[in-house]
Amino acid sequence: MELPDMASAIGVSVPVLRFLLCFAATIPVSFFHRFVPGGAAARHLYAAATGAILSYLSFGFSSNLHFLVPMLLGYASMVICRKYCGIITFFLAFGYLIGCHVYYMSGDAWKEGGIDATGALMVITLKIISCVVNYNDGLLKEEDLREAQKNNRLLKLPSLLEYVGYCLCCGSHFAGPVYEMKDYIEWTERKGIWEPTKKGLTPSPYWATLKAILQAAFCMGLYLYLVPNYPLSRFTEPVFQEYGFWKRLSYLYMASFTARWKYYFIWSISEASMIISGLGFSGWSDSNPSKALWDRAKNVDILGLELTTSAVRIPFVWNIQVSTWLRHYVYDRLVQKGKKPGFFQLLATQTVSAVWHGLYPGYLIFFVQSATMIAGSRVLYRWQQASQTTLFKKLFLLLNFTYTILVLNYSSVGFMVLSLHETIAAYGSVYYIGTILPIVLILLGNIIKPARPARTKARKDQ
Repeated sequence: MELPDMASAIGVSVPVLRFLLCFAATIPVSFFHRFVPGGAAARHLYAAATGAILSYLSFGFSSNLHFLVPMLLGYASMVICRKYCGIITFFLAFGYLIGCHVYYMSGDAWKEGGIDATGALMVITLKIISCVVNYNDGLLKEEDLREAQKNNRLLKLPSLLEYVGYCLCCGSHFAGPVYEMKDYIEWTERKGIWEPTKKGLTPSPYWATLKAILQAAFCMGLYLYLVPNYPLSRFTEPVFQEYGFWKRLSYLYMASFTARWKYYFIWSISEASMIISGLGFSGWSDSNPSKALWDRAKNVDILGLELTTSAVRIPFVWNIQVSTWLRHYVYDRLVQKGKKPGFFQLLATQTVSAVWHGLYPGYLIFFVQSATMIAGSRVLYRWQQASQTTLFKKLFLLLNFTYTILVLNYSSVGFMVLSLHETIAAYGSVYYIGTILPIVLILLGNIIKPARPARTKARKDQ
């Protein structure tokens, strides 16, 4: 069967099918990385070559040219100006990504069944910045560094082969997850937790890989089952405006719920690819007997997100590795030494995340609203902690759960539909309830300030 026939049979465009085939191929490609002969240099070369080939097959020759521009700018900054390479690369790499976002406007193409290399460039941009910033951190005194900076800093310049292998490793740049250069080098050189002679020998990845593949199959199956009933295009259709308020609100929830399973599928494939390579291994649990952990490969906790009791928890269960990147390279670095982070750091981080995703009104609105959503959830949590009875604690816990589910699914519609017209139509159909509610909670939180719970004070006294 030829590609057009296959694409027609499963209801996708030829470019999307080509991408999906190459994306699925990252699993066997990553598997063979384990057996590349010739030592670390050969493995770096394999990682770089397979990533470039998969990019070419997915998006065409121009994709690798796009990747090369920020990659070479980042490496040149490390060679020429180590003292300021982090900040230079941050703005140059993001500037180039924004330029590609503006030129390609990929969101429109994705909605019409097209695809380009911008999504992969997004992942590579984060990799480049983290590598260069960690090399920059290698100049700083250890006492001035946070724990994450100490763990990830690079004391010597990676070779060009190591750097390119890291950026393109076995097609992991297609959809992530993002990981650190230091971990990549240790994995390739079989050092650290990947040292064959230590107890921390990488365990068999096959069962964990199979679980990730089965999860991917389930996610895609559920998505294909639900999406005909809850298309994102309905918000601007006359029939939607004829629904009652509760039906419109429930449709917003189901449309967001349905769309998420597509992302769960993508990240499950990425997880399988990274686990089978061994790079996803993150150590052993403290349990007896100890179990292998594959947290470096994990980009989403499905149940953790769908049943989350607080919006504060969302970055820890959704797009986990990108959330970690944002925390280490944006949020933490905006906090002045000796001071606590506030709403400014949260809003700035969410704005960076919005720009990274693309210059669509839906993205910007979603991420600004997610900052207010998290701030509102913190208010409910403070009230919960200050409650004197178990009943009130459980009541506030239930309220926080309901609030989070409502506002998250309301807000994420903007992330899915992208355009201002469709976003406003969806939000306006439920009277902007998900926009107003967090703001009301933030204002109430400034008025009703509960006393700190006694146990917190006791801990401080200790």
